[in-house]
Amino acid sequence: MQLLKLKNTVPFMSFRKSAMIFSLVMVLASIVSLSVNKLNLGLDFTGGTLIEVGFDQPANLGEVRKVMEQGGYDDAVVQLFGSANDVLIRLGQRDNVKAEMLGNEILKLLKDGTGQDIEMRRIEFVGANVGEELTEQGGLAMLTALICILIYVAFRFEWRFALGSVTALAHDVILTLGLFSVLQIEFDLTVLAAILAVIGYSLNDTIVVSDRIRENFRKIRKGEPEEIINISLTQTLSRTMITSLTTFLVLLALFFIGGPLIHGFATALLFGIFVGTYSSIYVASTVALGLGISKEDLIPEVIEKEGADQEELMP
Repeated sequence: MQLLKLKNTVPFMSFRKSAMIFSLVMVLASIVSLSVNKLNLGLDFTGGTLIEVGFDQPANLGEVRKVMEQGGYDDAVVQLFGSANDVLIRLGQRDNVKAEMLGNEILKLLKDGTGQDIEMRRIEFVGANVGEELTEQGGLAMLTALICILIYVAFRFEWRFALGSVTALAHDVILTLGLFSVLQIEFDLTVLAAILAVIGYSLNDTIVVSDRIRENFRKIRKGEPEEIINISLTQTLSRTMITSLTTFLVLLALFFIGGPLIHGFATALLFGIFVGTYSSIYVASTVALGLGISKEDLIPEVIEKEGADQEELMP
């Protein structure tokens, strides 16, 4: 079968050097930000108390912070939560203090200090040991997922595709973590779940692309690996765009209408769609091409039956 010349084949691989430089710069910037700024870990990981209160009038955050400081809560982080009347207060770990008693004390302090009618919406408490355990288990979950994916792709396709897939997934995770580090968006369990979802989404796209590349390597007799990869990426482009667009529209609804509780979750997935689609094209495929993927690596071996050569010699 001769090389299939598509009318509108996109030369993706001709931009691979620029794309890899861009990816390298972004990954290094994310690592630097994670080292310097670190992640704004939520109470799920750090431990402490989270209190949400509702004011009858728009809250003055400066006044609320001053009241908290005067009451002895210098470490309190005060911010609006959804509307001008809703305030979220985060307190560090406090030993031998029950969450209910602490909530009543904070509520009385704010009522006396601001003179407003304040309603307690919710209060959550996470111990330090639980937060540390969640941090370790979250990291192990991501590491385990990457190792299992490496083994799966290596068995299904070829070890060059496996390394390319895992490199793309690591690229997506680092950039997403870097985004949360730069913007200092709170990183909690919902965001961790979103990152695991990003890994699954990116892997699905990478598997589709790798399957088409393997198929074309077996079908097309003539053509350089770069040309065949360009044809494969072009053939899967429409599917990738439709999938990304439909997912993007759903996540936009979650981002703007879903409320503050899943804002971080939607942000991670929205960003993950872009980097996942990009990495499937320019990271996974580029790594496989750079490692020297060829037709011989993807053609299944033909196992001859014992005595087959003798049967051919028989009259």
